[in-house]
Amino acid sequence: MRDIEKKRKKEQYVVDEMIRLYCRKNHKEYNRKTDQMCPVCRELSDYAKLRSGKCPFMEEKTFCSNCKVHCYRPEMREKIRQVMRFSGPRMMFYHPLLAVWHVMCSIKEKKK
Repeated sequence: MRDIEKKRKKEQYVVDEMIRLYCRKNHKEYNRKTDQMCPVCRELSDYAKLRSGKCPFMEEKTFCSNCKVHCYRPEMREKIRQVMRFSGPRMMFYHPLLAVWHVMCSIKEKKK
């Protein structure tokens, strides 16, 4: 049970960092001094944490993109998709360790 919580926290951290990167590069409301996201991105981050916190498949899956059940509301799913498309390729420059970890987990998932 403890490993699942650790995994959940790490996934939430990665998603939060990807949303933060997206916000920093795309929204003028992002506050660089306090590292605060704009209200729209903060709402998306909170929503993603809420969904991850309730995920019954955390033990079997690696990332939400690999899940059989998509629990995001359609409009939030589209927002997170935009964030992932933008931030995913840039994570190697801003968070290289997270990017490498993500790639390694994805490779393991494909082997299953």
